[in-house]
Amino acid sequence: MGGSILSTTLFSNVQVIDGSGAAAFPAEVLIEGNRIKKIARDGESLPRDGARLIDGGGKTLMPGLIESHGHISFCDTPNLEGLGDIPPEEHTLLTMKYAKKMLDQGFTAIFSAAAAKARLDVVIRNAIDDGDIPGPRLRAASPELTVTGGLGDVRRAHMYRETFAICCDGADEFLRTAREMCREGVDTLKINPSGDEFIPFARAHQTVMNEAEVAAVCEVGRSRGKMVAGHARSAESVKMCARNGVDIVYHATLADEEALDMLEARKDNIFVGPAVGIMYATSMGEGAAWGVTKDTPVAIYFARELESCVDNMKKLKKRGLRILPGGDYGFAWNPIGTNARDLDHFVKLLDFTPLEAISAATKLGGELMDMDVGLVKEGYLADLLLVDGDPSKDVTLLQNADNLTGIMKDGSFHKDPAAAAEVGQVAAE
Repeated sequence: MGGSILSTTLFSNVQVIDGSGAAAFPAEVLIEGNRIKKIARDGESLPRDGARLIDGGGKTLMPGLIESHGHISFCDTPNLEGLGDIPPEEHTLLTMKYAKKMLDQGFTAIFSAAAAKARLDVVIRNAIDDGDIPGPRLRAASPELTVTGGLGDVRRAHMYRETFAICCDGADEFLRTAREMCREGVDTLKINPSGDEFIPFARAHQTVMNEAEVAAVCEVGRSRGKMVAGHARSAESVKMCARNGVDIVYHATLADEEALDMLEARKDNIFVGPAVGIMYATSMGEGAAWGVTKDTPVAIYFARELESCVDNMKKLKKRGLRILPGGDYGFAWNPIGTNARDLDHFVKLLDFTPLEAISAATKLGGELMDMDVGLVKEGYLADLLLVDGDPSKDVTLLQNADNLTGIMKDGSFHKDPAAAAEVGQVAAE
C-alpha cells in the first residue's frame, strides 16, 4: 500500500474519537505492524524508541470510515441502463479509480451493496488485498438478483441488455445463480425483493420476489458462509428479509409496525441501512442537470418516502437496531466520494448526535464487515484518520478530504501527514 517502511508508528498529541460513541480524549496511540498495539491516556507517554513519531498537533485521531452501502462500480451513472453500456475492460478500470477515490475520502472499508457486473467487486477486492492497487477493504457483492420485471430488469422484448442485475424467476433459478456467484468468489449475495420508485413497472411499495425465492438465496448464503443483503422498501419485502435471515436490510422505508417488530426481534443479528443520501439528493432536486428536477414525480415521491424513512429509523433506533449510514452513492447526482454526507443526514434528519453518527460509520460498520476494524482499540487493525478539527462537534468536516491530514490503512499511510506538514520523525531515546 506504500507509506512508512518502519514497523512502528506513534501518534502523540492527538484527541482520540475511538468509535464507541464515547467522548474524545487526549492520548498517544502506538501502531505496531498493522495493528494498534497500545493506547495511553491520562497524560501517559509511550516509548518512542525506533518508532516514527507523528505529532498530531491536537488533531483528532479516529477510525477510518466504513461505507455500508457501497456501489463503486456504479460509476456515477445517470441511469440504470447506462451500466450495461460500459465494456468490462473499461468498467474494471473505472471501478479501480473509484476504489481509490473512496480511500482518498477516508473510507478504509466498504461493504458492497452490489456490483454492476458479476466479477467486478471480486477482481477489485483481490487486487486491493494483493497490494496491486490502492483501495479500502472490500466485501465483494454479486450483482442484484432480481425477477423479470423487477428492479434491475432493463431488458426489452427485442433485445438483451446486461446491467447491474441478474434476472431470475423461481426458487431454482435464484438458487443456481446464488451458487454461481459463490463460485465466482463474492462475499455477499444481493437480492431485490422490492421495487423502487425509479422503476415504472416495479414501484417502491411493490414486493416483486416471493418467499421461496428469498428463502433460496438465504439458504445458499447460510450453507456457503456468505452474507445476504436485501433491497427492501415495501413492508412485505422487509418481513421476507426478517423471516428468512437476510443480514442487512437496505431502505426499510415503508415498513409497517409488524415489519418493525420483526426487525426488532432480530436486532442482534441484522443491520438496517436506510440509504438516506439518494432520497435526499433526489427530493431536493439535485438531479436537475440530468432531468430529475424537484418537481418531477420521482422527486416528489422520494420527499414523501424520506418522511416515512425518518419516522421508521427513529423508531428503530429507539428499539436498539443497528442503523448504518451509506446512501446509495454511485449515481450522477449522488456521486461516489460524497459518501460522508450521510453522517450529516443522520445528525440533521435522524436525530443522531455527531458521536452516534461516527460510531454508526465506524464501530457498527466494522461489525457488518465482520473484521477488527471501526474502533481505535488495542488489538484492532490500524485503519485510522488524522482529522484537522473535531468531527464530534461537526461531522461535515469529514466531507472535505483536505481536512484528512492522514489516512492510514492496515498500519501504512495512504495519505502521509508529512505530505501536508513535517510532523513526523524517527525518534530514538
